[in-house]
Amino acid sequence: MPESEGAAHFNLFLLRNFLDTESCASLRAELALAPTTQAPVYIQGTEGTIHENIRKTTSLHPARETFSQIHEQLLRQKSALEDHFGTSLTDCEPPQFLRYEKGDFFVRHQDGNSRQNDFDHLRIRRISIVVFLNNSSVEPHENCFSGGALNFYDQTRTFALLGETGLLVAFKSDTFHEVLPVTSGERFTFVSWFR
Repeated sequence: MPESEGAAHFNLFLLRNFLDTESCASLRAELALAPTTQAPVYIQGTEGTIHENIRKTTSLHPARETFSQIHEQLLRQKSALEDHFGTSLTDCEPPQFLRYEKGDFFVRHQDGNSRQNDFDHLRIRRISIVVFLNNSSVEPHENCFSGGALNFYDQTRTFALLGETGLLVAFKSDTFHEVLPVTSGERFTFVSWFR
């Protein structure tokens, strides 16, 4: 499905160059040296937050100043997102920085769902944000990754969005989506959610 058709069908908000190439490279360099933890996933009725059969990726923890700068840049998109999605938003969660290495993935899921009663933060998520910090590439290239498409689903269609340095994509948090396994390189992104 062509990008314009897929974006329209799934009501995606696409903003190219949310971060410029130089900013993305600088952020990737910082993230490569940042402390790491396993990325959590919240499943109603289960204990713990690490479920590598559902989500296998690494959370990266850069300097507090980096969190603040990115959070402020995301907040500046609030009115554009409200216009696009026709809804009022309050604020957004602090960003989560992620590295998907070869074999890492996140199965089909929703980020927000009113039925997730065990987790208040999931229940109130309205708009999900993903920002790519490097490009996807069919063939392995330096600073690129292969695989790792961001797939969107409904009952009739699937749309694969490929990574592009600096691209911000926003979508309703109850939209089913997944990250396909990375086949080479490292996929750097950060994510957040407007409420």
